[in-house]
Amino acid sequence: MGTRPRMSTPKPATAKEPDRFGVVDRCKRFFRILGPGLITGAADDDPSGISTYSVAGASTGFSMLWLTLISTPMMSVIQGMSARVSMITGEGVAATMRKRFPIAAYLIAVLVIIANTFNLGADIGGMAAAANLVVPIPIDALVFFFGIILIVMQTWLNYDWIARVFKWLTLALFAYVITCFIVKPPWGTVFANFVIPQIHLNPGWLSTMVAVLGTTITPYLFFWQSSLMVEEDKKAGNATVASRRGTNAEAIKDMHADVNAGMIFSNAVAFFIIVTTAATLGAHGVNKIETAQQAARALQPLAGRFAELLFALGMVGTGILAVPVLAGSSGYVAAQVFRFREGLSEPVQRAPKFYAILAIGVLIGIAMNLLRVNAVQALFWSAVLNGVVAVPLIAVIVWIASDKKIMGEWRSSLLARMWGWATVVLMGAASVGMFYFMAKGT
Repeated sequence: MGTRPRMSTPKPATAKEPDRFGVVDRCKRFFRILGPGLITGAADDDPSGISTYSVAGASTGFSMLWLTLISTPMMSVIQGMSARVSMITGEGVAATMRKRFPIAAYLIAVLVIIANTFNLGADIGGMAAAANLVVPIPIDALVFFFGIILIVMQTWLNYDWIARVFKWLTLALFAYVITCFIVKPPWGTVFANFVIPQIHLNPGWLSTMVAVLGTTITPYLFFWQSSLMVEEDKKAGNATVASRRGTNAEAIKDMHADVNAGMIFSNAVAFFIIVTTAATLGAHGVNKIETAQQAARALQPLAGRFAELLFALGMVGTGILAVPVLAGSSGYVAAQVFRFREGLSEPVQRAPKFYAILAIGVLIGIAMNLLRVNAVQALFWSAVLNGVVAVPLIAVIVWIASDKKIMGEWRSSLLARMWGWATVVLMGAASVGMFYFMAKGT
């Protein structure tokens, strides 16, 4: 006897269509796990980054676009290694460095704090110069205003709340994406430069390359990423190092998804800034950017007279995100290497040295600007300094992440190690080449 066909009953009008493939659930989960990696990626496009990519586009055209392609997996690998080390050891990368390579740790800590402070001062100057385009207030006053406000924010307000509120200002960076399509660059040339690496052996091009790599694969982000992983564990109730040690496959997978999303976002913005400035400023002979007004001019095809406002929003928004990251990174590095209490989750009275490092860094940044340092040039050369400092730091991180005694079963894969050492070689070669051709004066 044949089976009777099953009758289908009509669904109520209010019933939702089942998510057969789990797409909605996967999307919800993806956005739920975004956190430290995405914030780190957004902070990477700081005023230093905007200025450096603008200088690269204006002065070298499309020739550095390939760096945005190759640096994406490099960024993801190094950031992932930094986060993984903290997940396994229960401590920040700097603390692990101190135990494994004490002399190198102290030296790198000093170099990173110097680079962070220089970068921090340049970012504050960039914020002030950009804000001055739309607000008739002297730049020195704006520098002082931003510096003090940022000290207060870092000391007394919750950074997670600050990041959630002010990260929306970074949406102004998408103006570069829109402008890029409005100005209709030669897409064939853009694509060719994106996939075919090229090197120009002259000090100007090589210093710009070091700056682009330094503002993209930048030292402070490694320490910030690893320290945020520790902070996340503390929030979950794991107050001691022992309770934070170890992880599982799901946590590692979530971390990599978060990191990869942040790094792809960061480099996509970099790509469009370079294309936009090359197709506007560079194409019209503005090859050397000295002022914020010149940098803002790249957005005129989209925003017209509002270009300066858009530029200011992007610079101020990314600065508000990045300066606490820079200062916080210095604080974490100092605390982990010189052994004192750390954490933005700690009240001031429980971590006075940590917060003193933050405040001193910002105050030095204010002073640097009051000495009449050119904001755009300071932002650019801070990126160059970061590019040089990153080389030994990345080498140490790759070494630690590859050490089976430290990482156990979570030791980095062969492919990750290859990308890590390739990053060291590329950034090291660019730095050596820059100094060589500078010395030759060619």
